Amino acid sequence: MARLKEIVIDADHPAALARFWEQVADGYAVRPYDEAEIRRLAGVGLSPETDPVVMVDGPGPTLCFHLRRGPRPERNRIHLDLSTPDREMEVQRLLKLGATIFRIEDAFTTLRDPEGNQFCIVELAEHDA
Repeated sequence: MARLKEIVIDADHPAALARFWEQVADGYAVRPYDEAEIRRLAGVGLSPETDPVVMVDGPGPTLCFHLRRGPRPERNRIHLDLSTPDREMEVQRLLKLGATIFRIEDAFTTLRDPEGNQFCIVELAEHDA
C-alpha cells in the first residue's frame, strides 16, 4: 500500500508561494539549497528564485510547490504524491479500485481518482524508508 509522501501545490511562482507557506505553517521552512544544487540549477539557467520545484519541510508531510504548466482545467491546484516500494504493483492495485492512468513518466505515474482528481505514485526512495 502507498504512503503519503508529500502534498504538491501547483504554483505560478513556486519560490514565492513556498516562502508564503513557510510563514503560515508552524515549523516549516524552505528546504535549503546546497552549492551542488545551486550549480545544477545554474547549469540549466535557473536559480533558487526560478526553481520550478521548491520543497518546504516541517513536522508533517513535505509541501512541494511545483510550477504550473498548462491551463488550470488540465491540472489540480493541489495533489498528493504517494510513495511505494513497487510503483507498478501499486498502480495495478489502484486501477482495480477505480483509478485511471493519466500519464506515465520515468519517476512517477499520474492517476485520476474516480472523480477525475489527479495524484501521483512514486517509487519509494531509500531516504523515504
